[in-house]
Amino acid sequence: MSVEIKQPRGLAHATSRIVLSADQPTGKAPMELFITDEHTEQYLSLQVGGGSDRGMLTGILGGICSSLCLVIGSWMALQGRWEAVIWPVVFGVPLFLAPFLWETLRPLPLPILFNRRTREVYFDHEGTLFHCPWDGIQAVAREFQIVGPYTAGMKNASLEIMVHRYQNPENALMVSLGSPAGKTLEMQKGFWEYIRSYMNNGPWFDKDGNHSNSDNFVKMQLSANIDQSQLLDHWRQTIAEKKAAADGENYLSGIDALMFLGHLMFYPSNLIQNLTYKIAKKRSRNRWPNIVLERLRHNGPATRLID
Repeated sequence: MSVEIKQPRGLAHATSRIVLSADQPTGKAPMELFITDEHTEQYLSLQVGGGSDRGMLTGILGGICSSLCLVIGSWMALQGRWEAVIWPVVFGVPLFLAPFLWETLRPLPLPILFNRRTREVYFDHEGTLFHCPWDGIQAVAREFQIVGPYTAGMKNASLEIMVHRYQNPENALMVSLGSPAGKTLEMQKGFWEYIRSYMNNGPWFDKDGNHSNSDNFVKMQLSANIDQSQLLDHWRQTIAEKKAAADGENYLSGIDALMFLGHLMFYPSNLIQNLTYKIAKKRSRNRWPNIVLERLRHNGPATRLID
């Protein structure tokens, strides 16, 4: 089913609104907006709001509080006060296990999937499968301003597509491809070009969106989307680059030292948060219906759900 999205006249004065198509270039370079969950040869998945902070509670309680209890327990053991060692263990282990089990056992929101093989899009809404074919798809990009009493007008831009319920195409949803906060219309056009390049010319493409046998450009785009546990190594590399550029002169500023020590201190917490998120995501993958899971395999069916 193909639905044409038209510009409503009543909104023309209130917001900048354009309709983007799968077969029409936007004139912008492909740009990833830090919401890509997986970019593989078979599919591209985008994070859905509500799941990106999963693991934070475990990281805070497990990485900071439990580590503090471990340090206290080790200190007591070195002093020979074995009777006092048990209390940090009694408090520290539950502080890690309780949030870890709670966050990994709760299912994550399933991502939005763009399947290159079947050329269609999948979306899960509260356990109900929605989908739409890629060929003929249209997206709506809107730019609007939010004005508050203490801030000037802030530009935001949304990017949405329409999907239809499986075996009930009259039931449709408009799905947002990421949060509109902090994005401009030009950025959303670049992100749509990233998706277009993947579906039409991918899985690997160059800075102009043309097909490429190398994944260098895609890796460069995704490298900016680092998780919390990679911040320490990222800042260490930044300091190393400043050292090389300084040619023996004083290169380490106060903010460099502060940021490095801060990331070093929170590294265990960030590492636990990242691990918790990965476990929760792996457990959630099997929540897709079998008709979707089998189409995500490289040798699975290539038929579209609409057929």
